[in-house]
Amino acid sequence: MMQRRLRAVFMRGGTSKALIFRQEDLPAARDDWAPIFLGALGSPDPNGRQLDGMGGGVSSLSKICIIGPSSRTDADIDYTFAQVSVSDAVVDYAGNCGNMSSAVGPFAIDEGLIPVPANGMTSVRIHNTNTRKIIVATFAVHNGIAVVDGDCEIDGVAGSGAPIKLDFLAPGGSKTGKLLPTGQAVDRLTLADGSVIEATLVDAANPGIFVRASDLGLTGLESPQAMERDADLMQRMEAVRLAGSVAMGLTADLAAAARMPSIPKIAAIAPSQTFTALSGRVYQASEADILVRMISVGQPHRAVPITGGLCLAAACRVPGSLAQQMLRPDQSGAIRVGHPSGMLMVDATAEVTAGSAVIAQASLYRTARRLFQGEVFYK
Repeated sequence: MMQRRLRAVFMRGGTSKALIFRQEDLPAARDDWAPIFLGALGSPDPNGRQLDGMGGGVSSLSKICIIGPSSRTDADIDYTFAQVSVSDAVVDYAGNCGNMSSAVGPFAIDEGLIPVPANGMTSVRIHNTNTRKIIVATFAVHNGIAVVDGDCEIDGVAGSGAPIKLDFLAPGGSKTGKLLPTGQAVDRLTLADGSVIEATLVDAANPGIFVRASDLGLTGLESPQAMERDADLMQRMEAVRLAGSVAMGLTADLAAAARMPSIPKIAAIAPSQTFTALSGRVYQASEADILVRMISVGQPHRAVPITGGLCLAAACRVPGSLAQQMLRPDQSGAIRVGHPSGMLMVDATAEVTAGSAVIAQASLYRTARRLFQGEVFYK
């Protein structure tokens, strides 16, 4: 049987990489997309490396973006994100990828999908179909093409690039319709083994579950590799994730939650303390406002998913939440989130009334770069 091929672009967005397809090139029925995406990325791979495809063997490198005409009057384009499992034949459309969101605007401009000024700053209104939310990407263009070179640096990515500002508008309730799906700043989750753990459940950009690192036997300084080697820890964090999914109303039961690995994200949070990033750089406790260790699709993230960081920023603005309790008492302005690869600056604009909060907007800066374009082959 001959291999098949499709027009595609391979891009880095923030600390992730993905194959990007035009929706017009894909089958009309979404059910027919999964075999294409699995074949192109090399999943499922029991060896966990995706050597027979474009994937990189970790969740941040096993992603697909689909770009098409906008289905809404308040957006310029539609963007659908697909998380492809490395080891299983699973394509998950449940949540969005904030990192790859930064590549969508430049892709649309470079592909000529929307009108753009020849030079200067431009904004692209992106409708993320996964969350039904609007993201506004603002960046520079030159000769009608997105600018790549610049001085914006991202921990976890070598070098620098042109800054891309992402404004997530009204990010609360991305999947459940509520910032606090249970109505509580702190919940007590009963796990499958009968044990109980406190958690803050927040739905902003993507649903997230935040627990104290100390309640998991962690300090908040653990490396992704050390966490992955600790089978008991990984099982317990997954148990918390499953229980939180049901409590948030995302799934009806634990079995259904296990079949939706991309959301909610589960994170261990801790007060800021001096830490050493994977690069070897030492960050002083005063340089961060909170520390996080997050799991993404069953793997400890080497940084922090962007939507996870935005969700954490929203959680920090909720009065009485565990995240607010962990935040530096003197914190002001943008929130500096310490993660295994360094630092992420995020911010959430909140309107706090009567002990509750409404998140009007969450923002951050990323960089992106087109790596190649052409045709991708799949079996």
